[in-house]
Amino acid sequence: MKKNAVIAIGGNAIQGPKELPTAEVMRKNLWTTSSYLSDALDDLNVVITHGNGPQVGNLLVQQDHAKEVIPPLPLDINDAYTQGMLGYLIVQSFENQFIKRGLPRKCSAIVTQVVVDPNDRAFKNPTKPVGPFYSKEGAEKLARKKGWNMKEDSGRGYRRVVPSPQPLDVIEKELVKKLMEDGVITVTVGGGGIPVMRMKDGTIEGVEAVIDKDRASSLLARILDVDIFVILTGVEKVYLDFGKPTQQAIDKMTVSEANSFMNEGHFPVGSMGPKIESAISFVKATNRRCIITSLEKVAEALEGKSGTFVVPD
Repeated sequence: MKKNAVIAIGGNAIQGPKELPTAEVMRKNLWTTSSYLSDALDDLNVVITHGNGPQVGNLLVQQDHAKEVIPPLPLDINDAYTQGMLGYLIVQSFENQFIKRGLPRKCSAIVTQVVVDPNDRAFKNPTKPVGPFYSKEGAEKLARKKGWNMKEDSGRGYRRVVPSPQPLDVIEKELVKKLMEDGVITVTVGGGGIPVMRMKDGTIEGVEAVIDKDRASSLLARILDVDIFVILTGVEKVYLDFGKPTQQAIDKMTVSEANSFMNEGHFPVGSMGPKIESAISFVKATNRRCIITSLEKVAEALEGKSGTFVVPD
């Protein structure tokens, strides 16, 4: 029997930090991504998750420039917009890889809603910057007009900040599970999923927020009870003292060791921190392993020859 896995691909798999946000660039990068992953999926039933931060940001900039002609859309709808767009590009890239290799596998994308708690502390302290930069005057006007929270961002201007609540559940989980078990490469929880709340009458309502994609991926991996959770990032392994002369690669660490390293400040909140936190959550809940590695090394990591393994105590 094939093992089940959730693989979270990093932002560079779609668009590099210095690359133009064009369809051609995304197609080129995703062809490379699907090429590496197609080599690693023979013995796995896989769910693929991905980020959408740059794409949502670009969409918000476009809507800001066109706001006098077409009213901007709420953030949850823009999340859905980019989930569908990226899902299409990822699925097409994998389908073309399978055709090229003569493989019978299929791929599908699901626009996914992720439940958050309306009482989550994040709603009282929005911290996630989204969208374009504004002048101080422009930011104050938007704060008055739309009730947005605006904060100065590293001397570059003012940006809207939104909550980043913890993910609690995935609305489409049963459908995702069925597709995975049927061997369909399933692309889902894009950008952390569309944040929604369950209302008192049981209905679902979107909320303007951003869910961390690694946290949502970890949640989905736990819900699906997969055998392996893989987080792809820009480096082959996790490092202590990263970027310093004393940096040291980690081949394997227990949950307790990972927590200690986090407390010592080795994994910053803005980079490796959420990935380590997400790995710990999965391993503690399932007593299975999480692998953190680069796209280029994913096949070797799945064979135990590369990457950093987070394992139970």
